[in-house]
Amino acid sequence: MSQQRDVAASLRWWRQRKGHSQLELAGRADISQRHLSFLELGRAAPSRDMVIRLAAALDVPLRQQNALLVAAGFAPVWRQTDLAAPELAQIRHALDFILAQQEPFPAVVVDRHWNLLLANAGAVRLVEFLVGPLVSGTPVNLADALIAPGVLRPWLTNWTEVAGYFVRSVEADAAADGTSATADLLKRLLAYDGVEAALTAPPPTSGPVLPMLFRKGDARLQLFTTIATLGTPQDVTLQELRIESFFPMDEATAQIFRDWSSAAKAAQS
Repeated sequence: MSQQRDVAASLRWWRQRKGHSQLELAGRADISQRHLSFLELGRAAPSRDMVIRLAAALDVPLRQQNALLVAAGFAPVWRQTDLAAPELAQIRHALDFILAQQEPFPAVVVDRHWNLLLANAGAVRLVEFLVGPLVSGTPVNLADALIAPGVLRPWLTNWTEVAGYFVRSVEADAAADGTSATADLLKRLLAYDGVEAALTAPPPTSGPVLPMLFRKGDARLQLFTTIATLGTPQDVTLQELRIESFFPMDEATAQIFRDWSSAAKAAQS
């Protein structure tokens, strides 16, 4: 009975979080509203297939689908594989290809909490230009690096606008996945000085996209980013990957990255 109450509360919580009525969710899952009501009240226990069907209808992330299954007394369905595992070799090759194609401009692969997993040479050169060399193997969280006072912030001239946009995206993540880890990340970011003011600042209205404007010495860099994900992931790790690519907004910025790349190649020869 305790398990039934747990999964009933979880199903109700996800439905309300997604903004669906019982009638809407029942239609999406192709079940009766009465049956769904019984499941949410704990008067009926869902089968394994029913948990998966409702989770899919609610677009629950794979990690949280596993949690629902465990709450209902079933084993998790979705694997969580280390990115370096042999069975993900082809995925890793694809990621390496994407990063290489972005050269000489930066590109990174991060997990759902913005922990850096992979970076191309363009990204390394940008970070080293702004903050100096990193010790090999040092864990890097791009959310902290962007929002905290002493890393990228001193060189990001429009930090207020970028920080406000970024933290709102983490708020959306926290609302979407409902995990304590994402909530903790959001709490940490909100505690940094200046973030609350950034969230209440009026949004910029000029330009087609919000750029990142870096300035250090005589160098001025204007970049915008794209974020890609893997299609049809069947693994928790892969569903949570984000590939962020940085593009120059002007020719002067593009030339700086080309010059850095040429200098690095010359130093290696």
